[in-house]
Amino acid sequence: MTPPPAAPGVTGEERPTPRFPGTGGQASRTPAAGFAATPAAPGVTGEESPAPRFPEAGRQAPRAPAAGAADVPPAPAEAAPSAHRTPQPAAVAPTAPVDDEQTPQPTTAAVIPAPRPSRPLRIGVIGGGPGGLYAAALLKRLGPERDITVWERNAPDDTFGFGVVLSDETLGGIEHADPVIYRALQDEFVRWDDIDIVHRGRTLTSGGHGFAALGRRRLLEILHGRCASLGVRLRFCTPAPPAAELAAAYDLVIAADGVHSLTRDAHADTFAPRITTHRCRYIWLAADFAFDAFRFEIAETAHGVMQLHGYPYAPDASTVIIEMREEVWRAAGFDTADEQESTDLCAKIFAEALGGRALRSNSSSWVAFRTVVNDRWSHGNTVLLGDAAHTAHFSIGSGTKLAVEDALALAACVEEQPDLPAALAAYETERRPVVESTQRAAAASLRWFEELAGYVEQPPRQFAFNLLTRSRRVTHDNLRLRDAAFTDAVERDFGCPPGTPPMFTPFTLRGLTLRNRVVVSPMDMYSAVNGVPGDFHLVHLGARALGGAGLVMTEMVCVSAEGRITPGCTGLYTPEQAAAWRRVTDFVHDHSPGTAIGVQLGHSGRKGSTKLMWDGIDQPLDEGNWRIAAASPIPYRPGVNQVPHALDRVGLSDIREQFAAATGRAAHCGFDLLELHCAHGYLLSGFLSPLTNGRTDAYGGSLDNRLRFPLEVFDAMRGVWPDDRPMTVRISATDWAQGGTTAEDAVEIARAFAAHGADAIDVSTGQVVPDEQPEYGRSYQTPYADRIRNALGVPVIAVGAISSWDDVNSLLLAGRADLCALARPHLYDPHWTLHAAADQDYAGAAALWPDPYRAGSRKPPAGRTDAPKPRLTLS
Repeated sequence: MTPPPAAPGVTGEERPTPRFPGTGGQASRTPAAGFAATPAAPGVTGEESPAPRFPEAGRQAPRAPAAGAADVPPAPAEAAPSAHRTPQPAAVAPTAPVDDEQTPQPTTAAVIPAPRPSRPLRIGVIGGGPGGLYAAALLKRLGPERDITVWERNAPDDTFGFGVVLSDETLGGIEHADPVIYRALQDEFVRWDDIDIVHRGRTLTSGGHGFAALGRRRLLEILHGRCASLGVRLRFCTPAPPAAELAAAYDLVIAADGVHSLTRDAHADTFAPRITTHRCRYIWLAADFAFDAFRFEIAETAHGVMQLHGYPYAPDASTVIIEMREEVWRAAGFDTADEQESTDLCAKIFAEALGGRALRSNSSSWVAFRTVVNDRWSHGNTVLLGDAAHTAHFSIGSGTKLAVEDALALAACVEEQPDLPAALAAYETERRPVVESTQRAAAASLRWFEELAGYVEQPPRQFAFNLLTRSRRVTHDNLRLRDAAFTDAVERDFGCPPGTPPMFTPFTLRGLTLRNRVVVSPMDMYSAVNGVPGDFHLVHLGARALGGAGLVMTEMVCVSAEGRITPGCTGLYTPEQAAAWRRVTDFVHDHSPGTAIGVQLGHSGRKGSTKLMWDGIDQPLDEGNWRIAAASPIPYRPGVNQVPHALDRVGLSDIREQFAAATGRAAHCGFDLLELHCAHGYLLSGFLSPLTNGRTDAYGGSLDNRLRFPLEVFDAMRGVWPDDRPMTVRISATDWAQGGTTAEDAVEIARAFAAHGADAIDVSTGQVVPDEQPEYGRSYQTPYADRIRNALGVPVIAVGAISSWDDVNSLLLAGRADLCALARPHLYDPHWTLHAAADQDYAGAAALWPDPYRAGSRKPPAGRTDAPKPRLTLS
């Protein structure tokens, strides 16, 4: 199996961090005064959003990628969960325009240069939401000579929704960019630390998260006042002229006109928007009391599962969002209910959470969330900002937060760059990675709530941990820093002995007990001669076995010469190959007792007879090609790869026997576990996917028919493989292509293999068709393993950009996986597992250092840079 490439500019593990130009480089992570150290957002569980930039000029400093999500700042140690349960009101700030003269500016503020002629002097802003207003205020403050007009079709006191939550990092940016706005906001916030998760009548609390919120209407009043004091013209109840007309009359047009942006629609050919409507319906409501924590409450009704997201935004008011799947919404009668009927019914369903109080609406309606993505954010002198450019599900962050950060970056780029085209290009270059990272996390959170019904059977603490870590931005280690008592309780429920991280607990498959949960994932090495593994394979697999993993997997071992991917692929179809593999298994068992070694058997199918990966991946050989076979005569790349011949019944029988024969050899070689490769577009995967199986006989058409031959092969192998040794199956849970295998299909595929005796499902994705569109990101394939595990109760092996021990612990504790397979980390560090144990101060039996290596079980000193520093100041 060839590991998939990382997305351009994304390693798949870390999140991009934008710069802080107020300091000329990366700012410290210290929160603004008065705020807890963990960022927050509406519906968020404390997931960190990448830090915004400040508009004072400066360049971005490079930052080393964090391991997993450990760069999320912890809450202060003194912030005990019980200490801040009551939202703290502050004095009400004046609604009149706020004048810069009222308070002297900080001495650290940069000198603001006068706008150069090449910079925009006349600016039109479409949309008077927080993003548009803040952009107008910043640009006017930076350039008082500018003529700036904001058009807002609604009245000044019209707003939709209720509360807004901003992270401390966003507030830090506001403080540097405009201290006047910052001080006004400081006076308004309510703050709290806790998250309450109510699951089947039991309330579980996690503390140390740090939230700050205020009313959206009050936020707009502050921004209105600031704009008015600076001389920005605000035109309320006035639709903006068409964007093209404004573009002709103004130097810069900022389209902050929301998710339904008319500007974006007018220039769709340039912006190329892609809008995805999701499967849940939600409604924004309010309650006239303040929750004392961020509250998630689950209601299991006769119609299906519903959820409440609630948080305070004033001393006497809370935002309440009710969300449920579309089919549940219809079954409950919300599709025919008017606004008041919906509001009353929601209050009835969640009466306990509300203490019997009523809910109120504000032109509230049920909507399905829409994710907005644009290929471009600017067109000439028109630029998109906020929801017009991008959206992220409210469960991890607010559109307000992203829009405010957009405004900061846009204002800074206009000041820094020599002309408008350069400024707009710099703005998009800077913001796009941050937004895309947020959208990936938001998509993970959104899908978690879409699949909520599959999690409600989890034990209460595991359910709560799963919810808190759903976006993959909050992890086990980060949550421990926030609330050690909570994570300790989750670990006890999981079965962790004291001092034992989850990844170092044992796991049993049939007669094999693995000492820990780490798997060295199958990785094709393309280094065999005539299918025989040589010294390279002995050293490669032996080193990983010495490195402490519970299970080391071979590469895909081919069942015939014609079933190889490349001439460098290993096989198990001759006695010479079997003897070479026995050499490998003997080394592992003799020199790394406690480590199991598994073999993955497969057949290349239509992806065979190609060059070694580094000579041209998936390219046919220049000479010496062999005939390839597949479910259907569909080449992998038309015009490039061979057209495979479609297997007839004789061919099917021959290949089934080849798999059985290779299985017998694998048993004699001493392998502890056997995996059947049904993923990544190889032969058996080609039968499963509707994109590669066009057969009209009993082996094509319906999913049951497409499963028929892979199951026949599995049964033949299981009949030969010893009863006490486990068998697993690797599948591609999605083809990442329209018309291909879906997540729902994957559950049924897993169900079928489990019914035939598979002990675990190894859940990968993609590599089936060349035009796939994977959604790369950290742990991006794990939701598919999660879904199969929680739908079927079948053990799963999760793979896909799992890079840190913190990720592994998080996936296990959340119930998303039973084992975690890592590929590239083990190429980087053969002793990844042992080093993970050392990093966590674990020295138990699940991660024993080989005797010759024991002297190196402690991390060496880093050098003189970590030496104690003398005091050099008096204070």
